[in-house]
Amino acid sequence: MGLKSNLHNLKEKYKGTKMAPAFNAIHTFLYLPNETTHNGTHIKAADDLKRTMNIVIMAMVPCLIFGMFNAGYQHYSAIDAANGIIREVSVLGNFLTWDNFIIGAWTVLPLVIVSYGVGLIVEFIFAVIKGHEVEEGYLVTGMLVPLIVPVDIPLWMLAVAVVFGVVIGKEVFGGTGMNILNPALTIRAFLFFAYPTWMSGDKVWVHKATEMAGSPDAISGETMLGYYAKAGQNLTVEGANGASDVVTTYGDRAAELYSMSDMFFGFIPGSIGETSKLLILVGAGLLIFSKVGSWRIILSTLIGALTMGLIFNGVVSAEWIGESSKFYGLMNLPFWQHLIVGSILFGAVYMATDPVTASQTNKGKWIYGFLIGFISIMIRVFNPAYPEGVFLAILLMNVFAPTIDHYVIQGNVKRRMKRLKVKTT
Repeated sequence: MGLKSNLHNLKEKYKGTKMAPAFNAIHTFLYLPNETTHNGTHIKAADDLKRTMNIVIMAMVPCLIFGMFNAGYQHYSAIDAANGIIREVSVLGNFLTWDNFIIGAWTVLPLVIVSYGVGLIVEFIFAVIKGHEVEEGYLVTGMLVPLIVPVDIPLWMLAVAVVFGVVIGKEVFGGTGMNILNPALTIRAFLFFAYPTWMSGDKVWVHKATEMAGSPDAISGETMLGYYAKAGQNLTVEGANGASDVVTTYGDRAAELYSMSDMFFGFIPGSIGETSKLLILVGAGLLIFSKVGSWRIILSTLIGALTMGLIFNGVVSAEWIGESSKFYGLMNLPFWQHLIVGSILFGAVYMATDPVTASQTNKGKWIYGFLIGFISIMIRVFNPAYPEGVFLAILLMNVFAPTIDHYVIQGNVKRRMKRLKVKTT
């Protein structure tokens, strides 16, 4: 007797009991259900919730693998930079190496295991208590969470945040399909407000940078947004091989360390999955091709971000603010570069498109996405202590998505009523 038959027998044996959802979840996760329709079906389709979630996960796997290699690469690159050596990236020479992968796997895989393990335990507990089926909604959340946190965040913090995000962000609303907030972003928001020192600064984005802080071997892991936010401030860089220290600015140091291609391909510090814009675009192509992700939301989010960036560039061009302003660095950043630094592209592709928490009407999707991009860049510029705003913008628009759809639908109803009156007269 095979595993499928044994699981089916257990499923039937415990049918109607408290433990039934647990056996049902294992059975349906591994195999197609044995039940088939007995009457004529109205709609035939190959997609279901499990397949939809699997497509999203497949779209994120390249970002996860790249993030593992990048975690190791940024560690060694930061050590070189601390010694006054600028490392030139070579994909086959010093990036796709076993040393980088081992460090990445050692730091990233535990985050994945904790995210899935703790989240699914909470899902099983609620399924047993409430007597409903275990839902597949956490499959995507469990993969998203490790991709949007710093590489060295303590596992216990992640576990606490996952429990909070699943319970408060989803289960209290009724489970998958009923939540108004993106659970992964709820988890990240909890981490940001509960443990801010582990979610911002110039140490948390590079492996062991926090651990080595204050020692003679201390290394830095400032993100591109961090450099640009302090672009006009002076920075002392230790000289190589005993040479004199060099005084430069954060903006010049960023240009020295990272090129445009580094930003696009992802050879920069940041959250584990957000750095490679190329792989994010590949994932976006898969989601759009499979019709799992809305191209309207992705495109409108990017348009909103570019619009806000253009406005800030206009403010600088009009000389309404000077270089002495703490907002000058990010306001002066060319508007299109906002898309290749930070996590705006990752948020637009994998989080803003969440079919549960996003707007449902076509016109509403354009409004919803545009406002996410617009507000993201606004928060990014005006919050120099934490120069990123995409997760706050998406959570805010999650709250307003039903309102947007309501007014879009009401507008459609009014137009139809006017057409009806014209016809009847």
